[in-house]
Amino acid sequence: MRLQFRSHKDDNLMVTSTSFYQEPQAAVPFRPGALVIVTLTSPREKYWGAILHLSAEGLSVRGIDVSSFDDLSSQIKNGEPFTSGVIFFPMHRVERMELDLPEGNLLSLAQRFAQKTGQDPAALLVSEFLSPAGEISGGEKLR
Repeated sequence: MRLQFRSHKDDNLMVTSTSFYQEPQAAVPFRPGALVIVTLTSPREKYWGAILHLSAEGLSVRGIDVSSFDDLSSQIKNGEPFTSGVIFFPMHRVERMELDLPEGNLLSLAQRFAQKTGQDPAALLVSEFLSPAGEISGGEKLR
């Protein structure tokens, strides 16, 4: 008598093979379009904005100095055009980068911006530079 065994991919047809036989994909929180607060050194500065590109060489962000946040919110609320620079920070200047998330009862800067202006800050910050498919304007695919 001879027994025939199925391959390990066929052992449970009710469960997809990805759940057991493939490595889970890690979440990528610091991806293009993510809203972040960046702390820099030499000189010490803090920026708020959206990641356009992150690499070993540095960080490209569209945003503003945190000290100008209230002024920008007021300008947008009053109907003035949105103005924000695109800035490249070499990695040796980046001391810390954190996602712009609420902490306890404190709103994130993005939530405060939306509350004051009625507009989505992510859409304003990345609309000219990132397409919905995660490409830089001009067709270059982001990694």
